Amino acid sequence: MDFELTDQQLLIQQSVAKLCADYPDEYWSQKDKDHEFPWDFYDAMAAAGWLGIAIPEAYGGSGQGITEASLVLETIAASGAAMNGATPIHLSIFGMHPVVKYGTEEMKQKYLPSVASGDLHVAFGVTEPDAGTDTTSITTSAKLNGDTYTVKGRKVWTTKALQSQRVLLLVRTTPKDQVERRTDGLTLLLAELQRPEVSISPIDKVGRNAVATCEVVYDNLPVLVTDRVGEEGKGFRYILDGLNAERILIAAEALGIGRAALRRAVNYANERVVFGRPIGKNQGIAFPLAEAKMRLDAAELMIRKASWMIDQGLPCGAEANMAKWLAADASFFAADRAMQTHGGFGYATEYHVERYWREARLMKIAPISQEMIQNYVSEHVLGLPKSY
Repeated sequence: MDFELTDQQLLIQQSVAKLCADYPDEYWSQKDKDHEFPWDFYDAMAAAGWLGIAIPEAYGGSGQGITEASLVLETIAASGAAMNGATPIHLSIFGMHPVVKYGTEEMKQKYLPSVASGDLHVAFGVTEPDAGTDTTSITTSAKLNGDTYTVKGRKVWTTKALQSQRVLLLVRTTPKDQVERRTDGLTLLLAELQRPEVSISPIDKVGRNAVATCEVVYDNLPVLVTDRVGEEGKGFRYILDGLNAERILIAAEALGIGRAALRRAVNYANERVVFGRPIGKNQGIAFPLAEAKMRLDAAELMIRKASWMIDQGLPCGAEANMAKWLAADASFFAADRAMQTHGGFGYATEYHVERYWREARLMKIAPISQEMIQNYVSEHVLGLPKSY
């Protein structure tokens, strides 16, 4: 086993960190406060070529793996940008993973270069208000007439819908009661988003407010059959590839947030003097921060394993899910201890740890809850009876 990053991977970290240094915590706090998309940061990342890191070179990307992509997103989050900085970037990476693997050559040539350059924004439309994580129960439908699908339904938690021209949209092309397996009859479309047939409404939320997350209603949206990813009815299998990549990248972002929070907490514990001594001398402060460090490092190992496996083309559902669970847990622990270390000042926006805390908490809910991951591991890894 080799746990050392390659020279190229180290260069990725260093280069991204250097770019992120121009966007300090104050920048991200203001974007969060103003609910303003970070266009200048996004454009700088696009100009540097980072959006296409996992897109093949033949389509304008760098041809790197999910491991390299995870390093980019971890470094962004660790800079203090947290999810406000990582989310605008990661949707261009994991969202197009099914297109890279299953799209036609025509589709790849048409869309991937524009995604890699940053000109084409893509959202991810799977979750529905009445289905939640029960993806096979979605009801958004697509009916094929000639060479065009007509899409009707409603999605929630579609992040970046306001900025995106396209959405990777999971729909039912065969009703659930007419399929042999509940995972059959689902189809993946790369649909237009900014059209009269589409209504987009931002959802008010606790954090990560530089990037809106939306409810999207599709009212007879036309989608050309040439914008279908892979075969009709096999979309659930295709989406799983994207979801495994998503789990790993989200885990890397959680790890980055935890690193940022821990860095702030350690600095404060060394500088803050109470009763004539730095508070870091107190074991009640020091020990939880040491535990946070150990949790984050342990989560990092699972992330590296999962990303290596997906890059080797190996099944990695268990590892991707476990990486997300461990990283979300470690990230929130670190952010919570950073809040506690700062005491009352942790609640003040000027110290930034409250923003890390809000965004780290999200990672335990989205894109999949910790409990659903435990369901997956208990059933598919341990062989226990299905609980739902």
